[in-house]
Amino acid sequence: MKRILVTGGAGFVGSHLCERLLNEGNEVICLDNYFTGSKQNIEHLMDHHYFELVRHDITNPFMAEVDEIYNFACPASPVHYQYNPIKTTKTSVMGAINMLGLAKRVKAKILQASTSEVYGDPTVHPQPESYWGNVNPIGLRSCYDEGKRCAETLFMDYHKENKVKIKIIRIFNTYGPRMHPQDGRVVSNFIVQALKGDDITIFGDGTQTRSFQYVDDLIEGTVRMMQTRDNFIGPVNIGNPKEFTMLQLANEVIDLIGSKSKITYLPLPEDDPMQRQPDISLAKKELGDWEPKVNLREGLKSTINFFDELLSREN
Repeated sequence: MKRILVTGGAGFVGSHLCERLLNEGNEVICLDNYFTGSKQNIEHLMDHHYFELVRHDITNPFMAEVDEIYNFACPASPVHYQYNPIKTTKTSVMGAINMLGLAKRVKAKILQASTSEVYGDPTVHPQPESYWGNVNPIGLRSCYDEGKRCAETLFMDYHKENKVKIKIIRIFNTYGPRMHPQDGRVVSNFIVQALKGDDITIFGDGTQTRSFQYVDDLIEGTVRMMQTRDNFIGPVNIGNPKEFTMLQLANEVIDLIGSKSKITYLPLPEDDPMQRQPDISLAKKELGDWEPKVNLREGLKSTINFFDELLSREN
């Protein structure tokens, strides 16, 4: 049994990770300030003898004797991270410093949940880990993009200077149950709009692409990354290389729900990337032949069921 700290553990992805780690027989400390996380996401874990929930903001230091740290604390959708951009940058940068300091003191292994946003609006397609990105440092998305890039820098420097055992993953678009219904992400937006019978809003002309990964595939890749040999630190892309346009996604959601929603178009937001697709050859090589298993239609069905139940409870 390991004692494992998960920051952002009450969030969409963090809650699935806590569940997986408990199921593997570990003791889990879940840290969250509930800015985007929710107790509802982890209420089914509260009676577990080896689950501990702590309300805490990682911009402040935290002390605990742990073996591993998964650093997932940070608002990850444009609506949430642009709401308080200074706080977003502080969470990425000061949070990384505090968690790396903890890992250094207790000699824990630490994994950073970085993001495909470090690639910005890419000029290389698909994006390999060797690509340095095309990021606007002063735009609306900079607080998240540059915050995560700085966090990667800090992880590397703590590793070089202080021999901290680190792992870095770059997460591409992920969806699934427990997404926040107002997070502004395209999957949750389309599903909620279609379930309500509202118009589905597409920003731009709908030809921009994303690669959608179901949350279970992300968790599998994340846990495997933590288990890799110490001298393999990443960064590693964790995502689904199958590309879909926004229009394809909207039509798939409408079809699965049987909705009468119409598609409407709005201007594309500033710095919104036109293409996003991971090169996962490194992950397949280093993570035991890991690759996404859940196809889009199958994953959307589970996600639609979650939102359908959520909206029914609200009504």
